[in-house]
Amino acid sequence: MTYTYKYPRPAVTADCVVITKEEQPKVLLIQRGADPYKGYWAFPGGFMNMDETTEQCAIRELEEETGLHVSDVHQIGAYSKVDRDPRGRTITVAYLAIVDKATKVHGQDDAAKAEWWPINALPPLAFDHEDIMRDALEMYK
Repeated sequence: MTYTYKYPRPAVTADCVVITKEEQPKVLLIQRGADPYKGYWAFPGGFMNMDETTEQCAIRELEEETGLHVSDVHQIGAYSKVDRDPRGRTITVAYLAIVDKATKVHGQDDAAKAEWWPINALPPLAFDHEDIMRDALEMYK
């Protein structure tokens, strides 16, 4: 039996902010390889599968897009501005992972590049990722 919902449902994504514990901390960003925001920098992330939690999604997307695997992430928050994603109504749950130092990463899947950026010299970010970064830094401190 198929059930049709009376009300539209938003899509759910998860993003992973990875920051190093180095004296000069760095954050891991991917350069988007597809629209929207093609060429812009963003946190690794993507759409949640039906059989996973947002936490599992964040960890999976991080590895798929950068090759970096982490197992310990902490929820920063949920971001639900109505216009945060031009593809449609999308809510994201952002997570923070803290690693000792920057390790080798490479853009894969739908990420054109993956690079570590000094935390105090970030490029303009896609979507509402500047808001997420601000909250991640508060949690990181």
